[in-house]
Amino acid sequence: MRAKDTLGQRGEELAAAYLTAIGIEVVDRNWRCADGEIDLVGIDGDTLVIVEVKTRSSLDYGDPLEAITPAKLARLYLLAARWRRASARHYPSFRVDAVSVLDNGAGTPIIEHLREVAL
Repeated sequence: MRAKDTLGQRGEELAAAYLTAIGIEVVDRNWRCADGEIDLVGIDGDTLVIVEVKTRSSLDYGDPLEAITPAKLARLYLLAARWRRASARHYPSFRVDAVSVLDNGAGTPIIEHLREVAL
């Protein structure tokens, strides 16, 4: 496995643990359809939460959240609709969150959570 993939998987694990610790139940991971992939799907009360996770080992290429472009965000909203249709359960509302993980492997990772990222 490539180092980038390993770092990404570690970031998703850290993000899932963080979300669980703040009361968001992670119900799906790496959900895929023809239009793309959702990193994490969570439930916060009766709200469906679509989570994009961006992990970096340094800020050399910018803040991880800068990688969430308007096109990526639009795709996440489309994927949220696809996931909702595929789910057996109805969720009255949803939001898109972003979690950045800065993890150089030498210390405690830094996690930042943005709620309700809008188009």
